Amino acid sequence: MATRRILVLAHTGRTDAIEAAQETCSRLHAAGLVSVMQRRELTDIQKGYGELTVPTEILGEDVELSALELVMVLGGDGTILRAAELVRHSSVPLLGVNLGHVGFLAESERGDLADTVQCVVDRNYLVEERMTIDVKVFSGKQLIAHTWALNEAAVEKADRKRMLEVVAEVDGRPISSFGCDGIVMATPTGSTAYAFSAGGPVVWPGVEALLMVPISAHALFAKPLVVAPSSVIAVETLTRTGTRGVLFCDGRRTFELPPGSRIEVTKSEVPVQLARTQQTLFSERLVRKFELPTSGWRGPTAQKSRDGVIAGHREEDS
Repeated sequence: MATRRILVLAHTGRTDAIEAAQETCSRLHAAGLVSVMQRRELTDIQKGYGELTVPTEILGEDVELSALELVMVLGGDGTILRAAELVRHSSVPLLGVNLGHVGFLAESERGDLADTVQCVVDRNYLVEERMTIDVKVFSGKQLIAHTWALNEAAVEKADRKRMLEVVAEVDGRPISSFGCDGIVMATPTGSTAYAFSAGGPVVWPGVEALLMVPISAHALFAKPLVVAPSSVIAVETLTRTGTRGVLFCDGRRTFELPPGSRIEVTKSEVPVQLARTQQTLFSERLVRKFELPTSGWRGPTAQKSRDGVIAGHREEDS
């Protein structure tokens, strides 16, 4: 039987993440699976908390990425985005355990860790593809940067005292020019992240689309846009104010933008694989993560009657 290896990637700056990593490795070992860690994270754990209680292989030394079955990510969305950088060009899926705040990318919470590990042991999970975006930066006709994002590419002003002047473009045609603090170009996955904070719509993960969401725009028409996944969306920074911009991709990769830069965003051909153990509807996840009020709802629900028949009922009938 082939050895099953699980990479455990944790936010080693947090005590709860270290404890979760130790518990995860121990449970995997007890079930006959091999836990794998990165050298830097294992060293951080050893320095601050002592040796792990079970043997652990080192990624890039004992085993390569291609030999992994899954990556268990212990932390918030930032840690999951870091893991996505690591595995994007492989077929290895990510399974997040939220130790942060909202944790929209995470599949389960800290209190569900034992059950989540058991799902991994039993291979009781499904893998879904999440769309990513390809991001190119041009200065004149010269390509000066090329990167990607799972959540968003955000163009922001570098000088807090001045507005950034931009032109928004879709499919080679200008839509509007305006002064703003910035503009977010996001995926459906990123619609609940920075784009949401900027006033953008929530887009269900099953919808393939690209979003453009202006940040604090000074304009009559500067509304969020949702366009086809086949579209090319772009932002050009204008030179008339001299304000320089900065490009942030997933809050992790940063590029300074000279005046007159052009940032083009398209759907990438390389998705990120996310593992799911709970087949809950996105609407349920949305309500739970944002703690939305739903009292007074009178819609149908699925309830098993005593004879096993599924029947709809209303709250007033309960």
